[in-house]
Parts: sequence; structure tokens; C-alpha cells
Amino acid sequence: MSSESSRRIQVPEKLKEVLLQFSIAFLVEQPPDVIDYAVEYFSKLQAERPSVATTEQSTDDQLSVNSQEADAEPPVMQGTRRKSVFAEAYDPEADDDDDGATAVFPKTDDQRARLVESVKNVLLFRSLDKEQMNQVLDAMFERKVQPLDYIIRQGDDGDNFYVIESGIYKVYIDDNHINTYTHTGLFGELALLYNMPRAATVQAETSGLLWAMDRQTFRRILLKSAFRKRKMYEELLNSVPMLKALQNYERMNLADALVSKSYENGERIIKQGDAADGMYFIEEGTVSVRMDQDDAEVEISQLGKGQYFGELALVTHRPRAASVYATGGIVKLAFLDTEAFERILGYLTDILKRNVVIYEQMYTDMARRNTNL
Repeated sequence: MSSESSRRIQVPEKLKEVLLQFSIAFLVEQPPDVIDYAVEYFSKLQAERPSVATTEQSTDDQLSVNSQEADAEPPVMQGTRRKSVFAEAYDPEADDDDDGATAVFPKTDDQRARLVESVKNVLLFRSLDKEQMNQVLDAMFERKVQPLDYIIRQGDDGDNFYVIESGIYKVYIDDNHINTYTHTGLFGELALLYNMPRAATVQAETSGLLWAMDRQTFRRILLKSAFRKRKMYEELLNSVPMLKALQNYERMNLADALVSKSYENGERIIKQGDAADGMYFIEEGTVSVRMDQDDAEVEISQLGKGQYFGELALVTHRPRAASVYATGGIVKLAFLDTEAFERILGYLTDILKRNVVIYEQMYTDMARRNTNL
């Protein structure tokens, strides 16, 4: 394969996304056999995917691939097989250190702002919440380089991920110059998940400053958080009677699809009449369900931990029938968007529809009470 053709090959964003999600699932679940797990994982993924798929890439995604291609998997030559080995073992269940022992490296406000801007499009960081992202930024350490210093070498094992603050850096594959970073950019992000050979060499052309992060620290932040989130959501979902019909793996899929959201006391969560975008499970706190009656809102019920709301609009395909507000302090919710709802809970529609009758009777009784006042 010529150097010119290798230059044109890019790793599709869809491929990176699929492999990233598989890798995270594998590392969290720690199955005994990677091949058996992969067969089960991708067979299930194929069965659950929408019937209509698009392969188009946005300009932003393409730029993201280009900016990160220094650490992309190179083309596999015929007759060879490149092996990708998972990084050092880390068991989030066995890690009972809750003291947040991750190192913190001080940065100025300006440095931190530039770091945030630099890493905002890194695929691995898109799933991190605000707290995790702050931990990642805190854990990045400074590395000063001089002209002709090698930052990474093709074929070496990956160890760190780098964000450029200053300096000019050239990227080589098989001694062919393929790219140049000038005072901005990032490279080496696949090292955060894999203990695999570097796909390219990066050499400093000038003195400069890099911010780096090691694999173990990142995996500890990401995997421990993912493990805790799954365990917390599994316990929450186990308390929901409607979900008893789910198989264990379906409940785990549902737990992984949930997104945490917090609301202040009095803050409106959903508004009556709006189109539905998902449903909510209550992790902590209470919510007030209210309906518009004669130019005023009337409370029809309160819901607490382990209960859920917002599913009726998804089942009936109607606008929201009521508004819901956070009450009594901070309310923590687990949000399931419409696509995930239809994929995971679609076959529970008949069970959910039973609630429609219950709620409609509740609304009727409330209207009668108000009429008699």
C-alpha cells in the first residue's frame, strides 16, 4: 500500500463509536470470554437497531476524525493480523477507595479554559458528566518538550493522551510525514482505553507544552463511574413493578441508556401540552404532578423515589397531559429518551396502556371535584 493511499484512509466515526461502546461495556462487565461476549453484544445490537440507518457523516464528525487520526488504527496489511489488547486489569467493584485519590495538577483559569475547548469534541469524553469531566481536567499533567523530542513512537505501547497547549508537532507513519499540529490539537486518545501499539510517531519541531493524562487514571474515572451508575440504576429499576417483566440483560441495557438529571425545588420538569421527548424515573426526591384547570394549576398527585412519569405521552403519542415540578429540595431523575424507550420498552406498551385508563379516571374525578367546589 502506497504512502499516498494510506494518507487518504480515515477511521469512520461510526466505527469508532461502536467500538468505544463495546469496549466500555466489556470493561464494565468483565466477561470471561471476549469472543463469546462480542458475538452476543453485536448480535443484540443488530437485532435492536432501527430499520432505517444512515451512513452520512457530518462535517464536524469528519473534522473530529481528521484531528484524531494520529492515533487511529492503521490499515491492516494482507497476511498480518494486528492484535488489540485491553489495558491493565481494573475491577471497579473491587475498588473501594472513595476518597477521590486521583491526582490534581493545578492550572490557571486560562489554561483550563483552553483544555476544555481542546477536548470538547473528543469521542471518549462525550459520555462524561460534569463531575467526571472536571476530574479528567484536574488529572491532566504538564509535559514540557524541546525541539526534536519524540512524544510518541509508532509501534510503542500507548500510555498517555496529549492535548497541545503550545508548540509545533509533526506526525509520521512509516517515516512519511502526514500531518502537522501548530499550537493546537490532541493525539493519543485511544491509549486511554487500549494497551496497543501506537499507530504513528509524533515529534516536536519546536519547544512546547503538552497536557497529558495516563490510561489508568482515565479508566478509573470512567469505568468506576459507569459501574456505580449501572448498579444504582439497576437497584432503582428493580423497584419498578412494571419492569419485572424485563430480562436481566434488558434491565442492564435500560440502566445504561438512562441519563441523570437534577432539578431545583419548584423547577418545572415537563410542561402540559408539550411534545414528549422521553420518560423519567425518580432517583431521589419528590415531584408534583399538576393539570391546568380554569386558568390555574391543580395538583393531582405526588410521586417519590422508584416511581416514574412521562410514559403516557410516549404510549399514546399525544402531548403531555400534565406538568411536573420538583418539590421539597433537589430532585434527581433518570431520563430515558424516546428512541431508547421504543427500543427497550416497546413491547411493554400493553402494560403501560393500562395506566392510561387509571390516569384518565384520575383526571375525570379531579374535574368532578373541582366542578362541585
